[in-house]
Amino acid sequence: MPEMIDRRDRATLFRTRLLQALEGRSQSWLARETGLDRSTISALLAPGTRLPNAQAAADCASVLGVSCDWLLGLTDRRDPPDVLAARAVTLVPAARALFDDTILAWHRAAKGAKIRHVPATLPDLLKTPEVLAFEYAAILPDPGPALSAFQAQREGLDASLPDFEIALPRHELVSFASGTGYWSGLAPELRRAQLDHFAEVLETRYPALRLYLFDAHRVFSAPVTVFGSDRAVVYLGQQYLVLTDQARVAEAAQHFDHLVREAGHSARDTPGLIRGLAV
Repeated sequence: MPEMIDRRDRATLFRTRLLQALEGRSQSWLARETGLDRSTISALLAPGTRLPNAQAAADCASVLGVSCDWLLGLTDRRDPPDVLAARAVTLVPAARALFDDTILAWHRAAKGAKIRHVPATLPDLLKTPEVLAFEYAAILPDPGPALSAFQAQREGLDASLPDFEIALPRHELVSFASGTGYWSGLAPELRRAQLDHFAEVLETRYPALRLYLFDAHRVFSAPVTVFGSDRAVVYLGQQYLVLTDQARVAEAAQHFDHLVREAGHSARDTPGLIRGLAV
């Protein structure tokens, strides 16, 4: 239930926010733009308990480019609903690259926060250089410089990921271990080395880094990363669908947590499960 505010306090808050939204413009300007009498504007800005009617509040909010609810103290979000909605869901170009500047910026912005990640294939942060070279061969004819730059970026991120969870469909690792589908053509010794690397890193960096394997027959997930409580990003291929509304971000986090529960094993068990696939 919304908190009830005394009329006197609400009137004070309205005057304060109306003056903030005016940003130095005159009462005469506001009267002219809204079509309200100057005496009405003066009365609204004078100390007391005077509050606008719905029409006057809406007109002021529209002219000033703010939310009517914000003016009246019903929300702390200043922007009008259409602006908030536009910002809450955006599309950002996604480069076909090892790690683009956009992803790096999101990681840095979430420094210290919990990150939940469902990768599109295997997590890039845990891949060996040989696997990365195989996967990106079509776009990296000379992978050496790109791999070196990626390794430097990856090392820089390690210290800023104190709480990093990954959820992965088990069939992705099974396909990788057997060299089928997407991983067809990758040499067996490189696949075994990658699986050993996965297990070793997960053991070394536990509990800061945790990986869970879920059954895609029971539950499905698109590639998505939840950066703390401020941003959730769904990978579409050529674009990222970015959610910044806190309620939607929380729902994405709940979806991820459901994947973890469906895994049916603890993160401590994951290295052993991976080594079992390397046989």
